[in-house]
Amino acid sequence: MRDDVTAATYSAEDFRSRAAHERGPFGIDNSYGDHRFNPQHPRLALQRELRDAAVLIPVVDRSDEATVILTKRAERLKNHSGQVAFPGGTIDPTDISPEAAALRETMEEIGLDSSHIEVIGRLPDYVAGSGYRIVPVLGIVQPAFELTINADEVDAAFEVPLRFLMDPVNHRRDSRMWNDQEWFFYDMPYGGQRIWGVTAGIVRTLYERLYQ
Repeated sequence: MRDDVTAATYSAEDFRSRAAHERGPFGIDNSYGDHRFNPQHPRLALQRELRDAAVLIPVVDRSDEATVILTKRAERLKNHSGQVAFPGGTIDPTDISPEAAALRETMEEIGLDSSHIEVIGRLPDYVAGSGYRIVPVLGIVQPAFELTINADEVDAAFEVPLRFLMDPVNHRRDSRMWNDQEWFFYDMPYGGQRIWGVTAGIVRTLYERLYQ
């Protein structure tokens, strides 16, 4: 452990303090996204108009050891099926803000009511290779909650220690082939679950902006 890491470094209150300057909106900024690891990749040339989406990064206040709620998307879904993800989805025309969309999707997917969530900010948009411009919304979750999993969208929900996710030792670079071209991404296996791709990219963004 580094000398500057205290017992409370991974508490929800420390997370709140670090996120204080992450308020947004940041405007159109393509600094973050899959293209950072894959410049000039032909997959990116296929993108036309990006679809707007929002996810919640739900940090659970568990004293000095905060956790982050993640989901395993249902295998039957068309996009990103079976992958580990933050709760979230497409921003609907009726959503008044990305924050509202993230809270709505969180309730729909895992039954976590907004009364348990304090929205404290957002990260810059993350541009996914699959054609989405994602707003990562930062939230602190009070621990007295019960989840109700929507089996049509989610196979499971679980918590990962914030300490694990913010440790760069766990940020492994990996790749796979896409139409005979190598596609690079971060991979963070934890507890039998594989956190990779867009979700791992957003985790890495969180680390770079708040903990690096």
